[in-house]
Amino acid sequence: MGDYPPMTASQRLPVIDVSPLFGGDAAARRKVADAIAAACRDLGFFYASGHAISPATLQALDAGSRRFFALPEQEKMQIEMARAGRAWRGFFPVRGELTSGRPDIKEGIYFGEELGPGDPRVTAGLPLHGANLFPAAVPELKPAVLAFMAEAERSAHAIMEGIALSLGLDAQHFRRALTAKPTQLFRVFHYPASEAADGWGVGEHTDYGLLTLLAQDDNGGLQVKTLTGGWIDAPPIPGTLVCNIGDMLDRLTGGVYRSTPHRVLNVSGRSRLSFPYFFDPGFEARIEPLPGNSALDDSGERWDRATPHAFAGTYGDYLIGKIGKVFPDLADAARVKAGG
Repeated sequence: MGDYPPMTASQRLPVIDVSPLFGGDAAARRKVADAIAAACRDLGFFYASGHAISPATLQALDAGSRRFFALPEQEKMQIEMARAGRAWRGFFPVRGELTSGRPDIKEGIYFGEELGPGDPRVTAGLPLHGANLFPAAVPELKPAVLAFMAEAERSAHAIMEGIALSLGLDAQHFRRALTAKPTQLFRVFHYPASEAADGWGVGEHTDYGLLTLLAQDDNGGLQVKTLTGGWIDAPPIPGTLVCNIGDMLDRLTGGVYRSTPHRVLNVSGRSRLSFPYFFDPGFEARIEPLPGNSALDDSGERWDRATPHAFAGTYGDYLIGKIGKVFPDLADAARVKAGG
């Protein structure tokens, strides 16, 4: 782990009360939008208070998740990802996911929007669309996951309205253009305490889509790379979500809002849970820079020397290309329908 820059403590992520985005007056919404603009330009991350995810939902999700990860490995593998096919849902074990080619020291469950067999996206065979896999041994996890996703979607639509206003756009711009039927992906991650010193829980990376909302337990471990090159901690703050923008918003804004590298190292000595929710463009949406913005070649500045500004195609094309590097064994099946 010595190839990473040392931590710094010169910056802190701002806390933004987003509650006016759920129905506040124009002046209050403008104030939130201005705060979001500053955070997205300077850090690409902020904490959101006043969101729509209730404490009861978070408590139920935390309790059900802890029960699941305490199960024997054989029981957890009853919902392994291979059983979901191109829907790309289910459990993966510790070291079963890669970041930059390195195994992550975490296990987790992949979820997405719960879709029945008659949904047009399912009948069309789109990768990452379908039914979730839920553990029979922990029946309370299903309602907790679905409640969290519904409340997170409401929160994400509202925050994207704030982002639209921050860019001088109509508040409903993204909903009309990209997120009428968003791609929604949700993960429950468990970072075991016993392997905390063995490597990165998640190595350095950026997120792929528009907006990530992260709930985390009390143990910390998330680190964010600032534009000046130093790493800072993003510890849990009660009642808030960590929000960060992804590669597609970076592309849309011509790099004005940057998708910021981040990573996780669990040094708490305790098991850590995190709950990232990804709110992304519709799978078949084409991503082009917003008016007044243009693509740029920033590959030399990016953590992986790969820039989203060179990408042409649908969001689904971009997403499958990225996820295929995380789970190489599942990539081929998903690419069949994607045309890769």
